[in-house]
Amino acid sequence: MSMLLAHGGAAAEAGGQIFGMALLGALALGLLAYAVLFIAALISIVASPHGMGMKVVWIVFAFIAPFIGSVLWFALGRRDAFRTA
Repeated sequence: MSMLLAHGGAAAEAGGQIFGMALLGALALGLLAYAVLFIAALISIVASPHGMGMKVVWIVFAFIAPFIGSVLWFALGRRDAFRTA
């Protein structure tokens, strides 16, 4: 009986390790996606036809609030830049 419990504990421990590795992988993938979004937003801001002052405002906003700033750039700023150009 104690052998059965020991074996079940090892299986539970292995399951916990697999869950931990999957969670770590998901977090790493999320961090990579976040970094790519931020860098793509910065490149897009610099390459946009906005004037230098507006580019600086968007870049500062992207650095102050990286996720929200990047998403707002792609949702609002980029569209506005090419509409006014």
